[in-house]
Amino acid sequence: MPPTQADFEVADLGECTFPSPLRDTSFIDATNRVLFRDDLEHVRDHVLRGVEPTSFELAGPRERIFFDPAKLKAAIVTCGGLCPGLNDAVRAIVIGLREKYGVRDVVGLRFGFEGLVERYGDNEIELTSQGVSWIQERGGTVIGTSRGAQSPVDMVDTLERLGIGLLFTIGGDGTLKGAHTIADEVRKRGLAIGVIGVPKTIDNDISFVETSFGFETAVAAARTATRAAYVEASCHRNGIGLVKLMGRDSGFIAGFAAMADACVGACLIPESPFSTEGLVGVIKDLIRRDGHAVVLVAEGAGQDLLAAPEGQDASGNARYGDIGVFLKDRIPPLCRDSGLDVSLKYIDPSYMIRSLPANTRDAAFCQLLGFAAVDAGMAGKTDIVVGLWRRRFTHVPIPLAVSSRKKVNIEGRLWQGVLAATGQPRNMC
Repeated sequence: MPPTQADFEVADLGECTFPSPLRDTSFIDATNRVLFRDDLEHVRDHVLRGVEPTSFELAGPRERIFFDPAKLKAAIVTCGGLCPGLNDAVRAIVIGLREKYGVRDVVGLRFGFEGLVERYGDNEIELTSQGVSWIQERGGTVIGTSRGAQSPVDMVDTLERLGIGLLFTIGGDGTLKGAHTIADEVRKRGLAIGVIGVPKTIDNDISFVETSFGFETAVAAARTATRAAYVEASCHRNGIGLVKLMGRDSGFIAGFAAMADACVGACLIPESPFSTEGLVGVIKDLIRRDGHAVVLVAEGAGQDLLAAPEGQDASGNARYGDIGVFLKDRIPPLCRDSGLDVSLKYIDPSYMIRSLPANTRDAAFCQLLGFAAVDAGMAGKTDIVVGLWRRRFTHVPIPLAVSSRKKVNIEGRLWQGVLAATGQPRNMC
């Protein structure tokens, strides 16, 4: 069911009574919004029905703010797996709070949501402008991360105990769900604590957010792996280079990486089913034509072919089988059975990519995203994630952002581009 305008409405903590300390800046007009869909048919349909088209609240600084910067204490957590740009996002929030708004008390809570639970110990560390001035040069997160849910009651108890009025959570789908439980508990207690999410998912799979930081760095780094796979494959008789990339439920990284490198002959993503026999048929055609084959596979592809492990991981997701290892072991004997002896080389660069520092474009994006998060928090917005939509920064209610997982549309431009670039058949079953 398509979202209604009510789904796009943003919660706030109350009336903004303090003048913004920002100078020489353009403040946002609250009536200026960003259309969710801008195709003429959609807009015309709403106009004919006398209904305003669905739209996002525009992010950016407001003339009046909710918090008194001199009295505010703000905290940052980073959660989930590592991703290029985490330190850039932390730095941007610290600089935005301290240098733009004059907030003097900014802390990092160590190791994700564990830092909001007292039994894990005192994990509060001061974050100063000078202290974060260099962190964008290294990968990972200087305040640590963890996976797994914590009790919202315990987390809000800690926020109260530490006197924190504004919490920034940097993470993906699971982190946003956790942030929403915190905002819910804050509401139940009638507290004036804002909760602002910054979308971190290397897979680019958060809905109603055009792109997330780290994705572009990941696609660029994936090219190193695909080139290595090409060299290995092309230097051996009947060579196959198999590369597994990130993409648990969405194949955006694999899709863009396939289009970025002409050597890729087949791309496998979770959204497009395939069979091992169908894949081997494509590989044999590539070897007959070129003498070698390069195959990309997203980590969540082909799960119907595997006996997946039981249970859930620390983030509450169903455990997936290792499609890369499965294909590495399965492809050579299937090729031999049809009379083709192959040499397969398998590359899994996932953790090397996750631990990289952000590239230049991602670093700049993190800076703007972090500033947008600070502007939202200081204006009293809560239970939202800042995002990019139609090249403009927006406020997305967290319940809307986690209502579904963004996936590659196999009828859309990206997947059609992949099919054209690789030459692989639409149906590989």
